[in-house]
Amino acid sequence: MARLNPALLNGTLLLLAVLTVALCAFAHASYYLPATLLVVYAVVGAFAGFERNGTSARRMTLMAALCALAVISRVIFAPVPFFKPIAGIVMLSGVALGARSGFLVGSVAMLASNVLFGQGPWTPWQMLAFGLDGLVFGALADRGLLARSRWEPTMRALAGLFGAALVLLVSGPLLDTCSVLVFSTGAFTVEGAVAIYLAGLVPNALLSIATFLTLFFLAPPFLAMMARVESKYGIGGGDALQSGRI
Repeated sequence: MARLNPALLNGTLLLLAVLTVALCAFAHASYYLPATLLVVYAVVGAFAGFERNGTSARRMTLMAALCALAVISRVIFAPVPFFKPIAGIVMLSGVALGARSGFLVGSVAMLASNVLFGQGPWTPWQMLAFGLDGLVFGALADRGLLARSRWEPTMRALAGLFGAALVLLVSGPLLDTCSVLVFSTGAFTVEGAVAIYLAGLVPNALLSIATFLTLFFLAPPFLAMMARVESKYGIGGGDALQSGRI
């Protein structure tokens, strides 16, 4: 099967993004369309980079299982507003499999779970936000700043606090930005944007608390399970190891 040409794909998406931004600016249209196109460009570019590097069928199967686990974690907590462990699952997946794989797990998990929770203009933003959660933790593990095996209580607490801060200060506000752009179909006002960001503080705080608890309590069994999978099947170790760079 022929592989995608990343340079051609990235160039085409970037050109479309620039043209859309220029068109919307000329027509004084909403900022949402060009911003969402840039988000889609980032997500598709990340997927194209993953496809270019290639991966084994076993590793893809494991990633699909982790995506399913993340989806289930969101569905189980559906009755509890905003309190979802999915970000923590995605972060641990990034630690176990690396930055690119973590991004893919987070993005696909949000796309798949929205089949139940509802697809909409927020879906690409959710894919980017939760993909970034997996990417950041995977990058930390790829560089040796987070262990891929056992986490002592101090490491679990520090990782939990960092994960909670990442949700509260980065991925949560990124989703709020989608709301700002969606509701600014008319004249954009700073007051309106501030109101939306302030309204998102409580949901983001609840999600960050769920992320901390997930990382603190679930990390030991999760990483132990992934270590057994790596030992038995040779899967894991991060994207850099899989591609032969280390």
